[in-house]
This record gives sequence, structure tokens and C-alpha cells, in this order.
Amino acid sequence: MKRRELFSSLANSFSKKEVQESQIRPPYYKELDSFHKECINCNNECATFCEENIIVIQDDNTPIIDFNLGGCTYCDQCAINCPNDVLTLEFKKKIDSKIEIDILKCMSWHNTMCFSCKDPCLDDAIKFLGMFRPSIDDNICTNCGFCISICPSEAIKIIKEM
Repeated sequence: MKRRELFSSLANSFSKKEVQESQIRPPYYKELDSFHKECINCNNECATFCEENIIVIQDDNTPIIDFNLGGCTYCDQCAINCPNDVLTLEFKKKIDSKIEIDILKCMSWHNTMCFSCKDPCLDDAIKFLGMFRPSIDDNICTNCGFCISICPSEAIKIIKEM
């Protein structure tokens, strides 16, 4: 068994993480109010067409992103298939959040070689000081969230930007 496979198996054995979020919405909206005005009578096509299956419909029938399920590829399918134009390509933006590494939980910050967060980062936004001490370059990070669910020590969190 390779080290990364071991870390992945350990991560899967943990219970679902509670992501510190406050309704992180798909990144294609103009106004937050439109979710509560237009989505309440929708058939949830945004979630149906999400390639990564990370859009979850809440009890109030509005979509949020659940990074415990994976990350966003910005594939545009949720916006293309939104029948009420709450999500449109015209308003595509970076996800309104910030990804952070909790250095108290991070194994690499405690002298254990782990690159679990770096491997899925398509933008190479996670930098290591040598083999240890990862940090996220906010200028490069797209807040896609692929690093969150893969972290075996649950050290990566997402915080809703205000």
C-alpha cells in the first residue's frame, strides 16, 4: 500500500467533516436574494447537472456547495441548466470563501510527510516549505475545495467570506 493510499483510507474512515460554512452558493449568481425568490419553486436542475455532485439542495429548496463531497471544477453545468436564471454564466466568479490550513491539525506541520492536499490542487496553490509546512497561496487558489475532503487529518477548512 502506498502512503497516499494509506492516508486516503484513513480519511475515508473518519466521519463526515463539519465544514465551517454558511451557505456557500454555486459561483454563478448575481444576488443572494434571488435564491430565496426563485429556487423555491425549482426542480433542482443545478444539482442534477453538477458533474462533481457537490451541490446539495437544502430544506428551503436552495442550493449550496458541500465540499465534504468533493470540489468544484467550475464546469458551468449548474448555470447552463438553471431554468430560473439564478445561476448564469454572466455572473461566474470565484467561490465566495477562503480555504485555510489549520497548522495545529496538519500532519505536515508536525513533521509527517503528507502531500494529500497538494495532489488534487489543479492550480498548484498549495506550497510546501521543503517537504513540510504547507500554505495556500490566496493569489492562485480558486477555492475549488478539492483539498478539503482529501485531508486525512481534517486540517483544511473553508470559511465563508463576508
